Amino acid sequence: MDSLDRRIFHLAVPALGALVAEPLFLLTDTAMVGHLGADALASLGVASTIITTLVGLLIFLAYATTPLVARRLGSGDRTGALSAGIDGVWLAAGLGVFIGVAGYLLTPVLIGFFPATSTVSTGAAAYVSISWWGLPGMLIVLAATGVLRGLQDTKTPLVVAVAGFGANAGLNALLIYGLGLGLEGSAWGTVIAQWGMAAVFTLLILTQARTHRARLLPGRLGLVEAARSGSWLLLRTLSLRIALVATVLVATAMGTKELAAWHIVFTLFSLLALALDALAIAGQALIGHDLGAGNQAAVRLVTHRLIRWGFLAGGALAALTGLLSPLIPLIMTSDDSLRSTLWPVIVLLGLTLPLSAFVFVLDGVLIGAGDGKYLAITGLLNVAMYAPLLWLAPLVAFDRDGVNLGGLLALEAAFGIGYIGARALTLGMRYRGEAWLVVGKTPA
Repeated sequence: MDSLDRRIFHLAVPALGALVAEPLFLLTDTAMVGHLGADALASLGVASTIITTLVGLLIFLAYATTPLVARRLGSGDRTGALSAGIDGVWLAAGLGVFIGVAGYLLTPVLIGFFPATSTVSTGAAAYVSISWWGLPGMLIVLAATGVLRGLQDTKTPLVVAVAGFGANAGLNALLIYGLGLGLEGSAWGTVIAQWGMAAVFTLLILTQARTHRARLLPGRLGLVEAARSGSWLLLRTLSLRIALVATVLVATAMGTKELAAWHIVFTLFSLLALALDALAIAGQALIGHDLGAGNQAAVRLVTHRLIRWGFLAGGALAALTGLLSPLIPLIMTSDDSLRSTLWPVIVLLGLTLPLSAFVFVLDGVLIGAGDGKYLAITGLLNVAMYAPLLWLAPLVAFDRDGVNLGGLLALEAAFGIGYIGARALTLGMRYRGEAWLVVGKTPA
């Protein structure tokens, strides 16, 4: 392994652990709730879609902070890098409080968007109402993680993530089964764990800030820069979340069991996607750092190497997913009809992973370059290309044990091939050009 590979994996391997930790414990949580029955699992599917959509929209708190910090670090200004990171953490805290209060008040409206049964809707509303209390902690974790990634440190987020999500899994087991709180116990366990992680991250960043004499209070210019750099990424992420939510809405309209099955499939995809996204995280940090240092040649070389490793990782995960496809349904649910339906959809999911890896790597590279405007505009175009395929998916009907297997397969094909393929096309076109290779402390 040469020095460039070592540089990539020095960041990517710990990032992989941190990224995989959350969906692994979400899978554990899903399995715990799954054994409460199809209604509880469907409720979790609706509730988690709402929470992860809102948190996902604000992923720019990490994705915008990472290149801002990395560019300053690459130019030799570590104090400025920390100050920029602290501005991002303050922005996260403020947004978390505001959105948490608004979300709590609007919970009935949000649940009403999903055409679920009354039992499923009631369970989802209870879960979401509790989850709002943890939203500021979740966003602080996002921003703080972005700060450390920009400082070329992915090991610390790994340690905090493993400890935090390990505590989450233990709390959920205790609250769901030990205290008999069921689905609501799962929500409380997540809230407690997220605030614990936020406290640890805040302490770590404050310690570094004092050491390097960075300012601790937010700066107006810093907040404006963080918001401006994140605004295009917010629009980019909004287009992505529109595609994800629309997919869940189609699954919901198919029926409770189809929704439950899709929740398992999509949770698995989230795990695999974030595993592949480790290379994208490394790309964000490395590309930002090298552009800050003015080294375009290194940026090109890093990008080429990341793409190669992305295809290799995607192929390996595709093979592993295919091998485990008969076993995964047995772990994730006790419903026999869901078990018999899930494995063909999981196999199809596995086949799409090499293409997904290419998309995730280039997405990370362009985020690291601060090319948010292009990502935002083409994100809207990708959704427009996906919409007709999504509309056609439920028209495919083939039942197995009372579950629409044909519709689920068509839905996975529409998402994994149609939507991901559209993203691959637009990202690949940008990568071939030079417009994204802007050097200096800031991308503008």
